[in-house]
Amino acid sequence: MNENLKKARELKDLLNLREKENLCSLACFSHTALRRHKEKFTENEYRQSFSADSDRILNSLAFTRYIDKTQVFSLINNDHLTHRVIHVQLVSRIARTIGRYLGLNEDLIEAASLGHDIGHTPFGHDGEIFLSKLTHAQGAGFFHHNLQSIQFLDKIEKKGTGWNLTLQTMDAIVCHNGEAHAKQLVPPKNRSFTDFYSMMKTMKKKRICDEIPMTMEGCVVRVADTISYIGRDLEDAIRLGLVKRQDTPDVCRQILGQTNGTIVFNLVTDLISNSLGQPFIGFSEKVASALKKLKVFNYQHIYKNPVIKRHLSSIGDIFDFLFEKYLTALEKGNEKSIIFTDFLNGMLPEYRENHSNPEIVRDYISGMTDSYFIRQAPDHLKPDSIENV
Repeated sequence: MNENLKKARELKDLLNLREKENLCSLACFSHTALRRHKEKFTENEYRQSFSADSDRILNSLAFTRYIDKTQVFSLINNDHLTHRVIHVQLVSRIARTIGRYLGLNEDLIEAASLGHDIGHTPFGHDGEIFLSKLTHAQGAGFFHHNLQSIQFLDKIEKKGTGWNLTLQTMDAIVCHNGEAHAKQLVPPKNRSFTDFYSMMKTMKKKRICDEIPMTMEGCVVRVADTISYIGRDLEDAIRLGLVKRQDTPDVCRQILGQTNGTIVFNLVTDLISNSLGQPFIGFSEKVASALKKLKVFNYQHIYKNPVIKRHLSSIGDIFDFLFEKYLTALEKGNEKSIIFTDFLNGMLPEYRENHSNPEIVRDYISGMTDSYFIRQAPDHLKPDSIENV
């Protein structure tokens, strides 16, 4: 046996042994990772599977585009507002902290955290609503950013061959849902690849999706998604003068706190205390109730605030314009169109063969950064930045 190969195997065996000694029995162990395609180089691969997933996601083109994707506030000239790239790092950090105390697999948690929002459209959830309306009307199903995350990582990256991520990582990504509220998450029995792709097919037909991850790690990421944004969005809104700290419900301030740091600490502490040694991830009754009330407050006073939605009509018009423009270009075979030069020409023929024209347009538009999206719009539709809110 080659000496380097022998050392690589010894390193991986050592890491697997550490997992066996240190992780709890409910954890997802790295040696159980499943990939759809067997890989030739795995014999001299010293990284464990979920660690390799994290590296692949970090090196994806889609990950690079996080830096210019809206989290909540868009077209506002303030450099201290949270963008998608910061949110993803916060989810990873919070989820790994929880996972460490619960004895779960931090590599799987990191991979799912880094990849969970890769499918977001430009202009966040508002963009998702606009694009979903268009894709559904064209027979391409409802648009969900978690499904699109898998579409990018599994079907678009590397010219359409994808990164061949593990089933457990993709399941945690597609089943994250930080908007849904749940006191407790219980992972269902393990899914196969057949189950996974069948679930995704079903989700495309649903306006609202709420599937539960099949691993404890996936459940941690799903809850950490909420923990990472609920207080952070509040701080951003206070910074912009949209709300005042004392506006939040009394019960939320009393139980969760009134600053992002305190809210995160109390939510994480309660979650760990209630989930330690249990076959679920969940909060206590009083904390879950307070969190639900804070979510309602944020939706009413921040996410639906008309002050920060003043540009939405023009953004929606741009989605309509670009979708029709690119769809027409594909139907007419206009290879001078930017959807060919900037997207399709860099894909293998199999991608074009396996996707309808509306699906190709969906993939192209959803992958755009905010600024790229605006640059494609005609001048009369381009919104102005908001100097003051």
